[in-house]
Amino acid sequence: MNTTARTAKPRRPTNGPTIGRALALVVAGLSLTACETAGNLASGMLGSSIQAGTPGFVSGFLGGVAAEEPVAAAAARSVLSAGGNATDAAVAAGFVMAVTLPSRVGLGGGGACLVYNRTRNETEALVFPPGARASTPHNADRPAAVPLFARGMFALYTRLPNARPFEELIGPAEQAARFGVPMSRALHNDVAAVPAPLFADPEVRAVFSRAGRPVAVGESFQNPPLGGTLAALRTAGVGDLHQGGLARRLEEASAQVGAGTITMAELRAALPQLMRPIIVNGRGGDRIAFLPPPADGGLAAAAAFQALQAGQAPDAAQARAMAVASASRARGGDPMALLAANDLSSGGLGDLPASAGLVVYDRNGNAVTCAFTMNNLFGTGRIMPGMGFLGAAAPNLGRIQPPLLSAAIGWSPNLRAFRMAVAGSGQQAAPMAVAGPLAAQMLRDAGAETAIQQSPEPGRTQLGMCPRYLPGYQALCTTLTDPRGAGVALGATDR
Repeated sequence: MNTTARTAKPRRPTNGPTIGRALALVVAGLSLTACETAGNLASGMLGSSIQAGTPGFVSGFLGGVAAEEPVAAAAARSVLSAGGNATDAAVAAGFVMAVTLPSRVGLGGGGACLVYNRTRNETEALVFPPGARASTPHNADRPAAVPLFARGMFALYTRLPNARPFEELIGPAEQAARFGVPMSRALHNDVAAVPAPLFADPEVRAVFSRAGRPVAVGESFQNPPLGGTLAALRTAGVGDLHQGGLARRLEEASAQVGAGTITMAELRAALPQLMRPIIVNGRGGDRIAFLPPPADGGLAAAAAFQALQAGQAPDAAQARAMAVASASRARGGDPMALLAANDLSSGGLGDLPASAGLVVYDRNGNAVTCAFTMNNLFGTGRIMPGMGFLGAAAPNLGRIQPPLLSAAIGWSPNLRAFRMAVAGSGQQAAPMAVAGPLAAQMLRDAGAETAIQQSPEPGRTQLGMCPRYLPGYQALCTTLTDPRGAGVALGATDR
């Protein structure tokens, strides 16, 4: 059923969506089905006088969000309900994940995103991985990467005409850090995997442990210094972390924790890249955009998709993905040439770091899919003193490799309509966590539950799909998070 947003005169609210409201949505959402788990929560409950920027401003179909951490998904859904678009919602979710899943997402890290703009009928790639260091810093035993997350989030914000102010979108994350947020199963599992080295840092221990044990699932934890840093980003802008007061503080803090002094010059020079994605033809005129190198998990996912498209078995598609990714890292070159090459030897990349996925699509058919990383579980494992965030591990130093950041968006250029967005995580399995579900739905018309089952262990998939396209048959849209993970999928339709 086609529905439209209620009309109300927009005004600039003094406060963004609250974390308390977001948590209420998580609780409600988890009691429903994984597909469109928050249906009917926003429709018709608050009346026509609701102001733009307040959840409930939009009635009817909102779109959907799937994320590897529940509070972040709820924050994104609140933004959609308040009148925000897909990039607005993704920015809010990303910042919340920097608080609630700092093992994989953080101000010290980075990532890569794809954005489908339905008005322009095109997909763009935005790549902002944690920045490499020119050499091993002399005062580092755990070198930190140059952070790019905040600049990446602001660049993402600019890719669609925005409905909500950027500073409003940082609000839920700031509140979570300042006033506390429940420990999710996703974060608890990551803390429990590396407690001894992690708790060696006193600031990490103070945030994530109680009496030497990881904070229990559901128990609240706070990070006031991170709240202060987010407040500074909200009021001074993200540039302050690269050429202002926050940058000077980070330069000093990084030297104190053995991360190697991250200089003002390095911070100023660190910029996201707006790039053309890798485009592969689907079926019936559909096109699929994959992340391009240096987010080479997208290239690997494209190679796996083409192998599945040619009728190869999943194991062969995985081998092809690894061969193409290995060749790209070893020799670089044109990604399309690598996809066409037939002389690539089977390759292995060794141990790869963790990442986390996010998918958002809005009621108008715009879509965002992102993969974030700290280049190691909890990055360097040390919080920048007084700033509250962990440094990401510097790539290509020691045994640290970049992850295979994997995401894709499918759409119909002829119909000017969105069809599917996927984000994958799971180290070597991340590319197949994207390619498997894509091939199942876009080549074989499989349902969402069947599609998401095509992600091999330890892969985890976040998925949003509208098999009859969006705009159009919105009642058929489905949003799913991998049932083997600890994330949540939220959507809403006024039926």
